[in-house]
Amino acid sequence: MLDCLIIDDEISISKTIYEYFTLFNLSCEYAVDFESGLQKAAEQKPALILLDVNLGKQSGFNLCKKLREMSDVPILFMSARNTDDDILTALGVGGDDYITKPFSMTVLYAKVKAMLKRNTIIQKTVSSDIIRFGNIEIEQDSGRVLRNAEPVKLKPLELKLLLYLIANKGRRLTKDELLEKVWEDTFIGEGTLSVHIRHLREKLEEDPKNPRFIKTMWGSGYMFENEEIF
Repeated sequence: MLDCLIIDDEISISKTIYEYFTLFNLSCEYAVDFESGLQKAAEQKPALILLDVNLGKQSGFNLCKKLREMSDVPILFMSARNTDDDILTALGVGGDDYITKPFSMTVLYAKVKAMLKRNTIIQKTVSSDIIRFGNIEIEQDSGRVLRNAEPVKLKPLELKLLLYLIANKGRRLTKDELLEKVWEDTFIGEGTLSVHIRHLREKLEEDPKNPRFIKTMWGSGYMFENEEIF
């Protein structure tokens, strides 16, 4: 499997990232437009995608939506746009993280290695147990999640976050702890965590604005609250 697919319409940036990563034995390819990026993602099935927000006349946000129709591959957005709205949009359309340009190659490489490591751990550490709470069932061996017996599609990082919350049910989990234990990445911001929590609530809760399971501990973090979990 390809480690990393770089999709950026600035050829110089794509080549620089490609050359730097290959020095560290990461298998990489790059694409410089929407169509070739989508095609290479389908053919190569990379473990991670680096995706620029601006792809000429087309949008990396739209490409992310297309990619999400066929894969849960982790997607790291890259952009010179650094407003909260841009970051939240990137996460909202299915991105896993966001890094602003200009960035150093060492920081980018550290983020990529952390994301690849997280994905590998998620794939290797699931057990064969089935977890049930409310109308939710989680098959840990396959990562399959059901709500009212209907499949719910969770991204790998969403599943890891959910399982960590469940494993620590009834305990207040600080934002710092969740970022350290789930993301294992000191470069992640709190906005990324809050978006993933919101996505879990939207997918699992009957009323996401008044959650039954994933509670906010105002000013401190979150707690998974359910006495009927089995």
